Amino acid sequence: MADMLLVYITCDSVDQAKKISKHLMTKKLCACVNIFPEMHPMFFWPPKTGIIDESREVVLIAKTVESKYPHLEVEVAKVHTYDTPCIFAIPVKHVAKKYYDWLVGEMS
Repeated sequence: MADMLLVYITCDSVDQAKKISKHLMTKKLCACVNIFPEMHPMFFWPPKTGIIDESREVVLIAKTVESKYPHLEVEVAKVHTYDTPCIFAIPVKHVAKKYYDWLVGEMS
């Protein structure tokens, strides 16, 4: 059960987050997602300009396992509108066995 990951992905809209989520779920790369509809990021963009972008974003968290991550990252990049999408995985240290079994079962 130590192979569960939460994959953090930023999107430009709820519609984009839903599109990416459905794409990943259809391909069995994740079993569940959470979409946080409004985040207020601050980051340097364009790169190396020193300009701080304060646009709004949506955060998508996809629940998956380690073995699915490489393909999940590739698939997100295929359908994402950003040139440099934020995609990273957070390892889950503990998870309820019943939930984990459901999660893995949905991706097989």
